[in-house]
Amino acid sequence: PPLLSQAFPLPSLPRKQPTVLVVCGPAQNGAIGLVCARHLRIFDYEPTIFYPKRSPDPLHRDFTTQCEKMDIPFLSYLPTEVQLINDAYNAVVDAVLGAEAVVGEGREPCAAILATLKHVRIPIVSLDVPSGWDVEAGGSGGISPDVLVSLSAPKQCARRFLGRQHFVAGRFLPYDVQKKFELNPPEYPGTECVVAL
Repeated sequence: PPLLSQAFPLPSLPRKQPTVLVVCGPAQNGAIGLVCARHLRIFDYEPTIFYPKRSPDPLHRDFTTQCEKMDIPFLSYLPTEVQLINDAYNAVVDAVLGAEAVVGEGREPCAAILATLKHVRIPIVSLDVPSGWDVEAGGSGGISPDVLVSLSAPKQCARRFLGRQHFVAGRFLPYDVQKKFELNPPEYPGTECVVAL
């Protein structure tokens, strides 16, 4: 699938607060986080990436190289002192696990990352499925994001989302896919690829 040219609702984050920590996991959701960081940089934000378990997938490596060539810094470790994260960044993008993850997946480094993200005070923006949530049942033991960006269409767990804002990025879905899965996509204004629900 096209890995979401608009994976982040940019108007929701004012440029006077441009620092964003993008936390990427090893699977597809992490690759989407890399794309998100790249787009944030293009729109004059200041992303920093934490990507501790890099995927050997060639596409993921290409996204990593693109971010490096755009001078987006990569952290070598995630501070466990949450106040350091709160002070350095204005938001966190959660691209750790996503829809492909198995709930209760305690494998490192994901478990340690989630333990830290549960305590940050700055807004968390989760891509597709908040990390630690079951894609069907929702959250118990996962993080509690302020913003959810559903990719393609909201997943079943989005019914349990209690944050401030829910966006969907799915304008690119072909009509036959919409018909096959009986999707009822929202109206996208103008040329927008993201819409608030």
